[in-house]
Amino acid sequence: MISMDYGDLLRYVIDISLVTYVIYKLIMLIRGTRAVQLLKGIMVIIITWLLSKYFQLTTLHWLMSQAFTFGVLAIVIIFQPELRRALEQLGRGRLFSRSSSMQDEETVRRMVQEVCKSVTYMAKRRIGALIVIERETGLNDYVETGIGINGRVSSELLINIFIPNTPLHDGAVIMRRDVILAAACYLPLSENTSISKELGTRHRAAIGVSEVSDGLSIVVSEETGHVSFAMNGEMRRNLTEEQLAECLTEQLQPSSKSKSMASRWQWRRKHG
Repeated sequence: MISMDYGDLLRYVIDISLVTYVIYKLIMLIRGTRAVQLLKGIMVIIITWLLSKYFQLTTLHWLMSQAFTFGVLAIVIIFQPELRRALEQLGRGRLFSRSSSMQDEETVRRMVQEVCKSVTYMAKRRIGALIVIERETGLNDYVETGIGINGRVSSELLINIFIPNTPLHDGAVIMRRDVILAAACYLPLSENTSISKELGTRHRAAIGVSEVSDGLSIVVSEETGHVSFAMNGEMRRNLTEEQLAECLTEQLQPSSKSKSMASRWQWRRKHG
């Protein structure tokens, strides 16, 4: 019979608890992203490898073994956005912190009010605009491509930035909390081939930045005046002012943390 003292037992419990917590945080990190579908693909490969070994399917087993041989490099390439996000959060000490918004209710309420007011004004006059709200993943790389502002958000300031034929109207505004960090910023364009052809550069940039970060993107179409909202590589279009306010509030409001799972499922249902 194997004897075990309390020191060994405590060490094993701590070891298993830490591993479980790390796995949990990794699952929370990729939840709601495209990485979930990629993980399902990897599970299919693993199951196929096990079945080919059990039934002695030599050729298939060899192919699956080759997939494992180059699997590490493939995972690094495929999960590059998620790995980058994890390293950024680890560097900021956020990977092991509670997943919560850093903004209080009053700050969120005021910010949402000012953003929605400016977006509604620009939509009625078909003034093109692209606004990105930073959350956990830092957007400093894109902030540095624009013109620094560092001003408290207001509807008047946002409207003036996007007035046509002004120096700052072409590009994106990036916000952190209720502060406008910069304007005329360049964002990565999405390469998703399933995006509607009627969507222009602003919409592709909004989806693109939401694919590589957890930021929230708001677009006002210059052609139609329609308002769109992008998150996690998906876009919801033709929003009213109330719908936009609801989307922003449920993603930024600290009191919505308990409803975060429900809001993600609601987002999925709305987008098929």
